[in-house]
Amino acid sequence: MKSLEELKAIRNKMQGQVGLRAEDHNHIRVVVGMATCGIASGARPVLNALSNLVQEKGLTDKVAVTQTGCIGLCQYEPIVEVTEPGKQKITYIKMNADKAAEIVERHLIGGHVVEEYTLNSADIK
Repeated sequence: MKSLEELKAIRNKMQGQVGLRAEDHNHIRVVVGMATCGIASGARPVLNALSNLVQEKGLTDKVAVTQTGCIGLCQYEPIVEVTEPGKQKITYIKMNADKAAEIVERHLIGGHVVEEYTLNSADIK
């Protein structure tokens, strides 16, 4: 790096790349809450199961599994959010590795929301 202009050019290039990843509308995003409340409730095995199954099933070209901090609904942890292009976000609550496997099979592969694990507005009091 030789000048401030070069540094600005590098910054602009990297911001563009980050923006492209964030704006990828072709992937299903699976986000696991990994704040301390999520981890204490068992989110790590859920994240591991989802990541491993997506790889094993060959879904990495259309499904991205990531983690985030606090989702804000600690009493429902572990929480998994699934966002599909052009569809409403689905929030799965009180997850475990077995339920995660079912989500991969029924939702990510089969295309059917697993209603019994979702958060409904009636659940929030």
